[in-house]
Amino acid sequence: MSALALDLSDAAPPLERLRAVVRAEAPKRPGVYVFADPHGRVVYVGKAKNLRQRLLSYFTAPYPESKSAQLIRCVTHIRWRPLPSEFAALLEEQRLIKSMRPAYNVVGTDTRAALAFVKLTAAPAPKLALTDEPRDAKALYYGPFRGRAQTGDAVRALSDLLKLRDCAQALPMRFADQASLFEAPPPTPVRGVASGARCMRHDLGTCLGPCAALVSAERYHQAARSAEDFLEGRSAHPLDVVLDEMAAAARAHEFERAAAWKRKFEVLEWFFSAVSRLRAAIEGLSFVYEVKDTAGGKDDRVYLVKHGVVKAEAPWPLTPLERQAFAKEVEVHALDPGPAPAARTAREMDQVLLIMSWFRQHPAEYAHTGPFARWARDAVC
Repeated sequence: MSALALDLSDAAPPLERLRAVVRAEAPKRPGVYVFADPHGRVVYVGKAKNLRQRLLSYFTAPYPESKSAQLIRCVTHIRWRPLPSEFAALLEEQRLIKSMRPAYNVVGTDTRAALAFVKLTAAPAPKLALTDEPRDAKALYYGPFRGRAQTGDAVRALSDLLKLRDCAQALPMRFADQASLFEAPPPTPVRGVASGARCMRHDLGTCLGPCAALVSAERYHQAARSAEDFLEGRSAHPLDVVLDEMAAAARAHEFERAAAWKRKFEVLEWFFSAVSRLRAAIEGLSFVYEVKDTAGGKDDRVYLVKHGVVKAEAPWPLTPLERQAFAKEVEVHALDPGPAPAARTAREMDQVLLIMSWFRQHPAEYAHTGPFARWARDAVC
């Protein structure tokens, strides 16, 4: 970090000495700060509207019941960097946490407790899974969805309907059209499973059996693409299948089976509606956001946000050349009015959550946003 506020190398620096230096040196400005242990390892990253006030609060927190008081007693090095706004500090805090991976940071515990994400794993045989955190860099994520239990029911129903696997990601796959490429022997059949698959789902008709060469790669990936189409709101075909099965069971007077299909329909209909609402909400997170330097300086900034992700950032353009340069950046995104992507990488999902949370907590900030077209037009005037 650019501003080194404190670097105490004594074996056991007194807490009072640590507090005295913070009180004397920390600025009353927004910014980020880093705590490190006696070995120089970063243990915590934080952000603050007022660095001096936030850092001093660690020393006045009740010990030992307060986590802040416990944390400051593990610290021998503190660094901080002032930034022009709390929003800038929030973005920088997220970047530092991702790059440094501090041991004591738990991001979004308060806001994510009620959220769930649907994970689509990578090849060779993608599967759907429910998760609390978007972490896997190779996977795609859909969400966030509220209602973990209901989302979990929907994921299981969709997986069963499309016959996607739900086994461990590391389990070897053997597609029927690639069996000759494998030197390993076929998987050992599971007792009571006639097909030779690793579980009973294939025999029950809820898995295509990619673990036992019971399906071609193309057929399996077609099913995975159907899951993507549903999760991205492009196709409601799984709902049609459920309706057909429910009607067939009713005509056969198999009312218990019809009721089971009706429950599947209800949970998948809710899920499809939730996907559509989420896409609409993220569509609205496309604008130029003007942020003033709240510390009284002259570092006003502009952020180009598209579908909940910061695509560009620049100091407030003062000269005609600066305004034209940022206007061109805006125009690139204004000329690409495609719908918001439903699937996100882990890094993108983290930023979408940050942007959504910021404007939910600070709704007045919407007054400082403007559409791409208007800002680009104003910027070249």
